Parts: sequence; C-alpha cells; structure tokens
Amino acid sequence: MHMKNILPILALTTLAAAASAQVAAPAAAGLNYNRVGLGYNTDTKGYSLSATAVLGSSNFWVGASSTIGGGNTLGNGSDSVAIGYLFANAIAGADVTVSVASDEAYTIGLRKALGNNFEGAASVGRNSADNTVLTAELAYNVSKQIQLAVGYTDTEGSAGTTDLTVRYNF
Repeated sequence: MHMKNILPILALTTLAAAASAQVAAPAAAGLNYNRVGLGYNTDTKGYSLSATAVLGSSNFWVGASSTIGGGNTLGNGSDSVAIGYLFANAIAGADVTVSVASDEAYTIGLRKALGNNFEGAASVGRNSADNTVLTAELAYNVSKQIQLAVGYTDTEGSAGTTDLTVRYNF
C-alpha cells in the first residue's frame, strides 16, 4: 500500500480517535494538540495539510501531514506520519514534545502560551535527508477553535521558508 493511501486513512483514524476521547488531554495554559491545519508556503507557493491528536487521556499524540503543489523539489504528496509524547508544563510553563516520524525523522519542540491569545513554538530536528531543521512560530488564537499562525523553517542545505497557517482545534 502506498503512502498516499495510508495518509487519508491515518488522518481519519486520528480524528475519530480524538473525537471519541471522553477525557480532555492534558495541556498547559490551554494549549490544544487536537487540531487540523491548512498552510500556505509563501516561498514555494504550495499548500500543506496537517492533523494532530492526543490519544485519549494519555500524553501520546499522533500526527500526519502532506504537501500539495508548489515549486519545491518535493512537489505533491510529501507525506509524513508521526507519533510523539507531550511533556505538559515541563520547562518554565512551556510544553515539550518529542516525536519520531516516517523516513526516520525526529523532532523536539517547545510550545508556550504567551498571553493575550498568543502562543509561541520552536523546534529542532533531523529530517529524512539527515539535515538539521529549525522552526519558529508565532500563533494567535482568534477563538477556542480557530488559530492563525506564521512560521519560519530553516533546513540545513536550503533556503529558509515562511508558512501561513490556519488551524481548527477540536
């Protein structure tokens, strides 16, 4: 089975598992890890779809993402699935996440509520090409369900890119 067939199945399974969870997932200062997003990369002119969900009342989460169009070398369907663990309120009120994704990629990230509906996130990781990937993001929660974000990604060996993302928290 090709990755293109697995990604929609995983995304639907992730959303169904999150929707059926009876207990809210732990998160510091109201951070939500159950969300879907649509992003636009201002450099490649391509889009991305992403989803993450905490599994029940545990601190484990799953995620999936895919690229759509754009002038990058990855083109359509740069797919990734991940599993991670959330350490809520671990460092100075910030959440720490660790994850392992398909193609032997891994990431460690920080995410913190900054007040006035803003939150910040930063991560460092290695991608499947064994390059270091650094990201930073500033997000604004328009409501409990809607979030707008701008992020910057710097991948070793290539130019940095900027993403604009709208997310729906469930």
